[in-house]
Amino acid sequence: MTELEKAAEAYTAAKTAMDAARDVLADEIVKAARSGMRQSEIVKTTGYTRETVRRICRAAGVDSD
Repeated sequence: MTELEKAAEAYTAAKTAMDAARDVLADEIVKAARSGMRQSEIVKTTGYTRETVRRICRAAGVDSD
């Protein structure tokens, strides 16, 4: 395996892990919103923007405001 192939494989593995972590974080954001956590606290904890948090919650059918 060449160095380029190794680098491409490492990149693909990291991207897959990041995608999975993003899904877990989105699930936890929805759970937090459903349990009554304020949107401002979710934003502070995750580092996401308010709009991103709203988008994630809306996609799950949750009004995060």
